[in-house]
Amino acid sequence: MTAMSKTIVAILLLCISCWACSKGTAANGSQQPNGVVATQSANGELKYKVPEGWVVEKPSSSMRVAQYKLPKAAGDSEDASLVLYYFGQGQGGGTQANIDRWINQMHQPDGSPPSSKAKSETLTVNGLKVTTVDAVGTYSAEMTPGSGNFSSNDNYRLRGAVVETPKGSYFVKLVGPAKTVEQWNAAFDSYVKSFEFK
Repeated sequence: MTAMSKTIVAILLLCISCWACSKGTAANGSQQPNGVVATQSANGELKYKVPEGWVVEKPSSSMRVAQYKLPKAAGDSEDASLVLYYFGQGQGGGTQANIDRWINQMHQPDGSPPSSKAKSETLTVNGLKVTTVDAVGTYSAEMTPGSGNFSSNDNYRLRGAVVETPKGSYFVKLVGPAKTVEQWNAAFDSYVKSFEFK
């Protein structure tokens, strides 16, 4: 066999070997049962269970996956509002940037830093990394993005969560009078712990 023939045979064997290896890998990057690597597909959706008592509302924009009214507690003048946002793969900003932004929307009457009355934690929910925040104070946020008009609501509470999925992050924001948010606090925890990506 000539040197040229040996080279051609070697190339053919290499091609066959590469083709055989590639057959064990699925389109989403995970390997079939004979492999050891597995990653979630980005083709799924975030699934969750809506707590009893929450009033489902029609989302007011395409960036809102879901929107709810949480009926007010006795003595409060307003209902609380919870919105689940999804802006697209890689959109909406990083986890910590959103947590910090939410905390800074809760001003403290005594002038102390907003972070002094805020708690944040990271947990794993059905394989998803979830970072939560809980803050109280005077809620001040832009009423409509880009409007320059800000709300100012005393004795409010904000609970938020950033849910990291293979499709990108989802953002949960609950805000309302402190007493009303406390009334729905356990329901919020249950909602967050129901998240699944499939």
